[in-house]
Amino acid sequence: MVCLSGFSVAIAFVLTPSIVSGALKEGDCEVCVTFLGKFYQSLKDNDVKFTSADIENALVKVCKDAKGKDNRLCYYIGATSDAATKIVNEVSKPLSYHVPVEKVCEKLKKKDSQICELRYDKQLDLSTVDLKKLKVKDLKKILEEWGEGCKGCVEKSDFIRKINELMPKYAPNAAKTRTDL
Repeated sequence: MVCLSGFSVAIAFVLTPSIVSGALKEGDCEVCVTFLGKFYQSLKDNDVKFTSADIENALVKVCKDAKGKDNRLCYYIGATSDAATKIVNEVSKPLSYHVPVEKVCEKLKKKDSQICELRYDKQLDLSTVDLKKLKVKDLKKILEEWGEGCKGCVEKSDFIRKINELMPKYAPNAAKTRTDL
């Protein structure tokens, strides 16, 4: 009987990691947790009724203006007009019961693992970065984040000039601390 008891304990240890693996680890579902956290907070701040339908409508509305990784998350959960699947109710229903966003994202991960693979790009510190050492792709990304383009830019120096021109408008603190302007 002791042998059987030891066997059942061994089985429990083998099965435990698979049960625990469903829980989110630090840094998992970064975009999901951040986006839904901000969304949930905005619902509370704007005194939105916490019905599933109202939350779903608010989510679709927020997703219309979402950009970058946030937009990709909206696409995955079906809150954009061009989405192939629709699992918005997997977000709206738990949020209507005030389920923590981490738990909502954990459940979404089981439905579609791509949701938790989304990561935000690292933000450059424009006050200290040497623009001349960045790749043109990164310079274009800075302009894109600002919603700006660079028509007629051919050389790397053209992109750097454009960024330095626009920096006081989009990153005033970085523009003040830079010495190469």
